Amino acid sequence: MLRFILTFTAIALFCSVSFASDFEEDVIQTSAGDLRVTFIGHGTLMLRFGGKVIHVDPWSALADYSELPRADLVLLTHHHIDHLDSLALFLLRRNDTVTIGTVECADRVHGVTVLRNGEETKALGLRIEAVPAYNSVRPDRRPVHPKGQSNGYIVIFGDKRVYFAAETENIPELARIMAVDVAFVAMDGVYNMTPEEAAEAVRVFQPKVVYPVHFGTADVSQFSRALKGSGIEVRVRKMR
Repeated sequence: MLRFILTFTAIALFCSVSFASDFEEDVIQTSAGDLRVTFIGHGTLMLRFGGKVIHVDPWSALADYSELPRADLVLLTHHHIDHLDSLALFLLRRNDTVTIGTVECADRVHGVTVLRNGEETKALGLRIEAVPAYNSVRPDRRPVHPKGQSNGYIVIFGDKRVYFAAETENIPELARIMAVDVAFVAMDGVYNMTPEEAAEAVRVFQPKVVYPVHFGTADVSQFSRALKGSGIEVRVRKMR
């Protein structure tokens, strides 16, 4: 029986590692160790840092979350199905998983700690700040992300400030976001910025490295071209 259990465990571990390897991964060096970023797709990320696992907007349409590491921390930017997925949360969360989200997220699933725009907290020893994310700037774009209903997050990993911008436009509040080392910025041009608009927004807060996410069929090469010579490094991964 023990031999069977050990063999089954080894197979399960192999399958999990094999599945995770299907996604692109980057390593960001910090003063407190490596931050490993797994690019699941769309606006969905998995991070590993200091032996802990963090999932950002997990969505089961993109991955089988029964095959991925369980979450120590989940960050939910807003309540739309591609960002708040009850199946993914059911598969990922343990009793001690910390889940941080908006009021609307807490209304839809249990166990969400609400963080409002401008508030901050600590989880897993990490400082987490919620910042505004909304798209009511352009009158010709349907404001499906009204002001106050979504969170961007700034998380401090060692000496690195990492900004998950969520679905936003080039809002005035971006000018108050300072000293960003790595940013993840949505740009599908439908319910958030176009690549050209995103480049203008990124120039406001000047991250050292920026990853386009949630870009759908938009041409992210326009984003890269717009930031050429800016000193901002653009890294494009499979995040449609």
